[in-house]
Amino acid sequence: METPAHIYRVNEIFYSLQGEGLHVGTPAVFVRFSGCNLRCPFCDTDFAAFSEMTAEAIVARVQELSSSEHTLVVLTGGEPMLQVDEPLLAALHSTGKTLCLETNGTLPVPESVDFVTCSPKEGSRVVLTSADELKVVFCGQDVEHWAQTIASSHRYLQPLSCSNTEATVAYILQHPHWALSLQTHKLINIR
Repeated sequence: METPAHIYRVNEIFYSLQGEGLHVGTPAVFVRFSGCNLRCPFCDTDFAAFSEMTAEAIVARVQELSSSEHTLVVLTGGEPMLQVDEPLLAALHSTGKTLCLETNGTLPVPESVDFVTCSPKEGSRVVLTSADELKVVFCGQDVEHWAQTIASSHRYLQPLSCSNTEATVAYILQHPHWALSLQTHKLINIR
């Protein structure tokens, strides 16, 4: 008896430039998964909208959008770790692409992910203790506990939907172990 293929709920897959963090400006295929274990008021994902896709269908769409093996693939959401698993990661790695994952840090991340961005949210129970990049949406809250509990080579504060940039910059000037991450995709009006 043949085992049925695993199905993933995918909100959208698109090709654009990474708009945030260390890889800002880099071409990337974004695989946005539907669903999250948190309900942040500023989230920009429509969780009701999704297509059910197999790993093979996701890989085919990623390949269709970018044939270059040097393109990043950004697994995002919602919370991608509710769905991302080793079979999907292996299928995507077989294309030669670099896999980046954007997570809220509340679930473990497989070691086979090439680059992890942890964007923890206040009041959540974060299980990640390290990430390649720590990116916190700044709303005036205490962010120093994130810098102390999540080891990272790159620490970014990001204004809330570009609305409090001045306050974010002022905080960074007083706490220079943080750097500014703007949502440049919103500033230049791309996806």
